[in-house]
Amino acid sequence: MTEFTSGEHEPQTPARDRSRDDDDDLQESLADLAGLVAGRLGLDDMLARVATFAAHAIPGADGAGVTLLRINDGDHEVEALAASHDFVREIDEIQYVLVGEGPCITAALESRTVRSGSLGGEQMWPRFGPRVGRLGVHSALSLPLLLPDQTVGAINVYAHDKDVFDDHAAELGELFATPAAVAVYNAQILTQAQTLTAQLQTALATRPVIDQAIGLLRGRTGGTVDEAFARLRAISQSEHVKLAAVAQRIVDDAVRRARARHSEA
Repeated sequence: MTEFTSGEHEPQTPARDRSRDDDDDLQESLADLAGLVAGRLGLDDMLARVATFAAHAIPGADGAGVTLLRINDGDHEVEALAASHDFVREIDEIQYVLVGEGPCITAALESRTVRSGSLGGEQMWPRFGPRVGRLGVHSALSLPLLLPDQTVGAINVYAHDKDVFDDHAAELGELFATPAAVAVYNAQILTQAQTLTAQLQTALATRPVIDQAIGLLRGRTGGTVDEAFARLRAISQSEHVKLAAVAQRIVDDAVRRARARHSEA
């Protein structure tokens, strides 16, 4: 083992070796990304894994986050987000909740990679940068998650030191972001399909009780199906109760009254 005497400095790792290590980290993260199977993980868990892999893939990163954004006429709405570290979650709250500006929003809205090596004095995000700089985080790299016809979100990578993310880091980040966009989008679509399926199953399960309630209301008022349904919906809205719950209550009340009459007979 090489020993160093006082006043001597440990030699820096050659650039070639650093580049090789960076490439190895990227390939390892891409392999981990490819191993994610949509359906076995929920969307939140999937995003958290992608954030962790991104932090490993991009040299100099101290933490990373993944955000899904819906873009409408230049406005953004956060659909989901995940972070590899708590400090990233704190930064995301500043960006999306408190100030509404920052590298992820810029990357997603403009579909381009953005970076800063001195967030505290960053003029691009004058409200976001100083707040994050006071947290001791000075470098940011944001990579849009791009598909051929849309931007689904962005990966945000942060470091505490200044000027951490150079062209090489940005290049590796973009290489990671390309397959990450596909993985995230597939997980998002699967989650939406599962949610729709659950909603349809609920609708099918509640339809009979709604039909029964409509029949009971028509029997009382002599109105049409549409009028009875409108009455149900009006009760639901005024009481802030789901339509199926209102219908179930009407049916249950009718059953109780029928049993009471039977007992008295």
